[in-house]
Order: sequence, then structure tokens, then C-alpha cells
Amino acid sequence: MRFRTLLAATAATLLAGAAQADSTGITDTSIKIGNTSPYSGPASSYGVIGKTAVAYFNMVNRQGGIKGRQVELISYDDGYSPPRTVEQVRKLVEQDQVAFTFLTLGTPPNSAIHRYMNAKKVPQLFVATGASKWGHPDDFPWTMGFQPPYNIEGEIYAKYALDNVENPKIAILFQNDDYGKDYRDGFLKGLGDKKDLVVSMLPYEVTDPTVDAQVVAMKDSGANVFFNVTIPKFAAQAIRKACEIGWKPLHLLNNVSSSVGSTLKPAGLECSKDLITAQWQKDPTDPQWHETAGYKEWAAFMDSEIPDGDRGDVNYAFGHSASKLLHHVLENCDDWTRKGIMGCAANVKDLQLPMVLPGIVVNTSPTDFYPIQAEQLSKFDGEKWVLFGDVIDASK
Repeated sequence: MRFRTLLAATAATLLAGAAQADSTGITDTSIKIGNTSPYSGPASSYGVIGKTAVAYFNMVNRQGGIKGRQVELISYDDGYSPPRTVEQVRKLVEQDQVAFTFLTLGTPPNSAIHRYMNAKKVPQLFVATGASKWGHPDDFPWTMGFQPPYNIEGEIYAKYALDNVENPKIAILFQNDDYGKDYRDGFLKGLGDKKDLVVSMLPYEVTDPTVDAQVVAMKDSGANVFFNVTIPKFAAQAIRKACEIGWKPLHLLNNVSSSVGSTLKPAGLECSKDLITAQWQKDPTDPQWHETAGYKEWAAFMDSEIPDGDRGDVNYAFGHSASKLLHHVLENCDDWTRKGIMGCAANVKDLQLPMVLPGIVVNTSPTDFYPIQAEQLSKFDGEKWVLFGDVIDASK
């Protein structure tokens, strides 16, 4: 009898400990959330995304918080360096005791913490990367993406090139990691049995000083289509170098580097003319959005919280959209435990975010961890991106 009592007491203690661990970082008055962003390093132009998220939840706190709880968003610089991401995220989880991480940026950094977060059963929510690996709830039930998957976007570009260029000869520049390879592989899939149209496929490393040599080599290959899979620093270099050497292919630029403020202005707006990208966000430089309720909401937020922010940089809109999504999830969630919040994140229905294109909505389910799966092609006219064609929805 005493042995049974001891077993029961031990089991009760273990269950209580598990329950307590599941609500780590959450009290009746607060919730603690972790983030890593590249405030320094080769991807530092993306640092404004983390800055925007912090500003958004500071605003929410002044307005009373969420369900009576103040949001403490702890954001650390990881420099876009996977080893540093591991160090910072372990600190967030094991020392700061956050309930979950949110909007951790970059495919290589998130890949470095992917298994750790799932082993710890800590939600890795709305990661700021479109790698296809973030949508596999059977294998990684604690990780969820945010933006459209890179491989699907790559397929869209391939099909556009095949339909619009006579006798295409294709060059691909890609970052030599999961991010670049996801885009590359999606593009190759989109080519189908015409992969031999690729005449040059060159990688670069984030530690490289420039990609000038790759651009020159791709021009020399005779390519008349250029798929540019780069982060903003290298995207600007590639656009500018192609312009300098007089190479004028159909230039397809991946969406994550399509910001007018952080990529096209540094590259030169005239050199950026006629670029093609796929968009899912409203381009803040496009006046057609300026009278819409969504743009006005974002602009008011920028005026109030980040008055010195560059209104031409879509990354501020990205950070605002992801923060609005998390706000929506928490506001409509009754189970504020790690497991409960993960479940609520997997139950979003037809949510239209203020700075996301009309008709592109957020949907998630326990079997669908890709919140946004639609995009629309656009061309840069020298001042702004101009949408054309129909919204392409990969979920249908």
C-alpha cells in the first residue's frame, strides 16, 4: 500500500511538473516571447523586422496587453550566424524561460534550432523564412512558417520564363544553403523536362564580399534569363553589376529581396527597371494602396512607433503583418499553454492582414502549417512594383 501511495505521489509530482513546464513563460499578468534577428552581419537589412515586432507589442502593452497580459518580447541579435542563433535561442529557452519563439529570421539560423525546439516542445512560431521545411507538422509539430514557401515561388518563376522568353537560356545564382537550394529546386521542378535550358548555375556564400564574378560568368554563358536567389546585400550587387556590364536578361528576383528601400535603391532604381518578382505583400511605395484601410493602419503604426522608419522598405510591413497574426492568435486563444498556443496557431481561418494583398488570406490547420500560400507577379517600373496577372494560390 505504501509503495502504491509513493508511486501515485511520484506520478502526481511528475504530471504537475509537466503542466508547469507547458506554461513556462506565462503568468496571469504576462507572457514572455523570444526572438532572434540579424541586427548585424550580412543580412542586417532584415533587422527592421525584429525591430518592428518589438515596437508592435510595446504598442499593444500600452493599449492594455492581450487578455490582461503584458507581452514581453525579448529580441537578440544573431548576426544571421547559425551558431550564434543556437546560443541565443538556448538562452531564451533555458535562461529567459520564454513561452515560445516568434519570427526568428532566416533559413540557416532556423535550421540550426529546428530539432532543438521540437525536442524541447517549445513552439517555433511564424518563422521569417519561406523554406518548405517549416510546414511538416507530422515530423516537426512545434514549428510553423509564415510567408509563402520558396519552392512554390521558384516554380512560378520557371513557368513564367518558359511562357514569356523565346529560346530561354537560364542562369541561376543562389545562396549555398537551404534557403537558396529551396528556391533553386522549386525552379528546376517548374522547368519539368526542360532542365537542360539552364546554362549556368552558380552558388555564393554569405561570407563572400561580392557576387560580381558570378554575374560576369553568367553573362558570358549566353543566358537571357537570370533567376536571382539572394538576400538584399547580394541582390543589390547582382542587379547593379548586371547593369554595369550591359547584361539585360529577363531578371527574376526572389521576393525576400524585392524591397524598394533595402535592395532596389542601393542597386539603383534605373538598373532595377523591368525586374520581375512575385508579391504577397502590398508594396508601400505603390500609391494604389495609400487610401486603403490596411495601409492607413500600418502607416499610423509607423507614425506612432517607428517614425524614422523607411516607408519604402517592405520589411517594416512584413514585421507588422507577422505581429498582427500572432496578436490575432493570442487574442482568440483560450488555452495559454505552449501546447494550447500551438493549437491556436494551427486554427486560423481566412484572416486578411492589413499589408497583405487583397484576396491573399491566412489559413492554417493541424495538417497545414503554411499560413500564406498565394502570390501575384509584378514588374518594377523604375519607381514601384506593378502587379499583373492573377493571384496564384498554391493551396488550391
